Amino acid sequence: MSRFWNTTLLTAALMTSLALAPIAMQAADQKNARTYHDKQHNDDHQWNNHEDQAYRVWVKENHRKSTSFVKLRENDQQAYWGWRHEHSDALLNINIR
Repeated sequence: MSRFWNTTLLTAALMTSLALAPIAMQAADQKNARTYHDKQHNDDHQWNNHEDQAYRVWVKENHRKSTSFVKLRENDQQAYWGWRHEHSDALLNINIR
């Protein structure tokens, strides 16, 4: 009988950890995400995969060197946010999943 309870407890513990794993991974992704403030439009933007794809399009359209957004001067970052407000994910053909 004790073998049955041991197996039941082990199974419950494993199922609980498997059920909570996606939630923990999502929380970790949100912790690593960075938020930028757009002064001209007075809103915040979360840097994620979609934003990264849009930024690459902006770099290419504006014939700029591919550099990290963080390293751009503030006026260049603001120029990007202005461009971004005019270019939605749908317009840029960025897949939203």
